[in-house]
Parts: sequence; structure tokens; C-alpha cells
Amino acid sequence: MNETSLKKALSKINIGGLRYFDSIGSTNDEALAWAATGAKDFSVVIADEQTRGRGRLHRTWHTPKGSALAISLILRPKDSSHLSRTVCMSALAISDSLLGMGLSPKIKWPNDVLLNGKKVAGILVESVWSGSDVDSLVIGMGINVYKNSTPPNDSLQLPATSLEDELGKEPLLREEIVKDILLNITSWREKLSSDEMLKTWEERLAFRHQQVNILSGGEKSETGIVDGLESDGSLRLRDEHSNAVIVRFGDVSLRPAA
Repeated sequence: MNETSLKKALSKINIGGLRYFDSIGSTNDEALAWAATGAKDFSVVIADEQTRGRGRLHRTWHTPKGSALAISLILRPKDSSHLSRTVCMSALAISDSLLGMGLSPKIKWPNDVLLNGKKVAGILVESVWSGSDVDSLVIGMGINVYKNSTPPNDSLQLPATSLEDELGKEPLLREEIVKDILLNITSWREKLSSDEMLKTWEERLAFRHQQVNILSGGEKSETGIVDGLESDGSLRLRDEHSNAVIVRFGDVSLRPAA
């Protein structure tokens, strides 16, 4: 993957701009700075190698050279009524691409995509504010494509995998995967407020009808059965008494119960 092959792959998509790097610290940092200085809607930052990438809760996400995808997409929302669904839109776009490869992805609330219970992709959404209004959103997406993109499991809280491992063969070229994901985001963006988006998200929820632990600050704060989603994308659990427990977005993570 290089800038020339990317431009060719994305030539028929109406992107606002493209910045490609052979190596960068963080695509999200680059996109946030670009957004703050006037990047157009649907501008994209992509790197072949990312050395200081990050996920939620200050976790690191390293993208080894020539092995994975590190993408940051800049969006300028027309209104702020459904911003909490942005991570869902991104997870559905990635999972649609994986479905097209013959895989069976699940979305671990709120921001990971799993294959056979192992993490293959993560999403980090960050905001650029103008006063009390969101000026732009940056959607960072990291996807393990080839075998050597997967870090050792002993360094992870959740086992990881790659597209190559799950397919048993080399997947599509990375630039073709980027194209497919961006096209899927374009499609889901038009349905951001729809019941279809919420319904599809619920259908693809990992650990649905299973008991999970919700961790906050590294400590267990809630335990329950995954029941579904609220309209804003918050997670709905059922406790031992069948009462609804709503888990809001924030510094929380989900783990299957032992």
C-alpha cells in the first residue's frame, strides 16, 4: 500500500482530502490537527505504520509496517442529535466489510469488532469542539489485516486475531479494504438516526444473552446479561432480578464473565 495505490482505489469516492504516511505516530493526532485547521468533511488520514496509536482508556494500538490498517476519518456533523451512534456506524461499516469476505463478525460494545471471540478491529472517536458545539469528529479505526499485525496475547486483555488468520489465506489488498469500509460508512451515515441501524447493531452484538462484567476504572462495576441497546446506543443489561441496568458510554469496558 502506498499513496498512489490508495488514490487509485479511492478515486471514485468523494473524499474531502487524503493524507498518507509511510510512518506516523498517530493518525488520530494528525486528523485532529487537520480538522482544527479546516479539513473538509470526509477527509482521510492513513498510515502504513503507526508507532504511537491509541485506543480507548489510554491503551496503545501499534500498527506494524505493512501489516495492518490505521485509518482516521474526519466528519463534520450537520447536527449533534445522534453523535453517540458514530462508533456504531463505524463498527457496522467494518463488520459489513468482513461479512463480504465470508466472515462472521460481532461487535463488542462499544467499540471493538471480534471474529470468533477475538479482537480484529478497534475504534476510537474523538471530537474537535467550537465552544459548546462539536465542530468535527475524528474516527480512528485500527484493523489487523496480516498475521504479523497481531500482538502477543499475553500483552492483551482480550485475545486478538487478524483477517489472514481467520480467512486462512491472504485477504484483499489493504487499499481495497479501506475503499469498502469508507463506502459502507457513507451508506450507514445516511441511516444514523434510523431504527435499522440500531436493529442491525443489536443483531451483531457480541455476548448477547450472555453474562458479562462491566469494568470502570479497572474495577468491576456491573454484572448482567446483555439484553440489547437503548436508542442512544447505551448498553442494556438484565441483572439477577431481571431488572434493566443501563450502561452509558464513558471510561468503561466490557468483558465476558468467567
